[in-house]
Amino acid sequence: MKKIRYGLFFGDSITYGEYDRVFGGWVDILKRYSLQKFHEGSDELILFNLGIGGETTDGLLKRIPHELSARNSAEGNIVFIGYGANDLAIKDGIQMVNPDQFKNNVQSAVQTAKQFSDDIYLVSILPFSEKIDKVVTASGKLRISEDVLQYNQILKNIAAENSLMYIDFYSAFLKDKEILLSGDGVHPNEKGYGMMAEIAIPIIEKYL
Repeated sequence: MKKIRYGLFFGDSITYGEYDRVFGGWVDILKRYSLQKFHEGSDELILFNLGIGGETTDGLLKRIPHELSARNSAEGNIVFIGYGANDLAIKDGIQMVNPDQFKNNVQSAVQTAKQFSDDIYLVSILPFSEKIDKVVTASGKLRISEDVLQYNQILKNIAAENSLMYIDFYSAFLKDKEILLSGDGVHPNEKGYGMMAEIAIPIIEKYL
């Protein structure tokens, strides 16, 4: 008998796949890949893209218990949590979610996820383009590259303390970020999303 597992991807617009008019983002690429493998005889891995544009970890805490209970496979769940690009943003002079609250929020989300899954992945924040570093964008948000390092370190620490896996997209993007990011300097372009999928495919292959 084939197993049926669920993969739940929580995050913001980068999880959702915004600005990718070709592939629909990295999670949608993974969805098609896992479906192809199922048709070739692998176990079934049903992936849910639960990314919401503009969301912070404050929003995550409100919905993660409901989303997990609504999509709970008896044969196993894999949970991906990818936040921070909005949390660290400054709007009207105030950081949307400060580092201490970010840490508390992610820890709380992890504890909730542990009730449903033994396989939890924390996803790094991507680097920003130099052209928007310390610049107020059209959305009214100001982002600072140094903050990305601080927030990613929080994610790494939580992963280490809870024996979780950490997906380091940040390091993969850093050298060629100006090529891999879209015109807004925050979201990946099609090439960037494709690279994220390439990094993530070996992870989901373990469950196929």
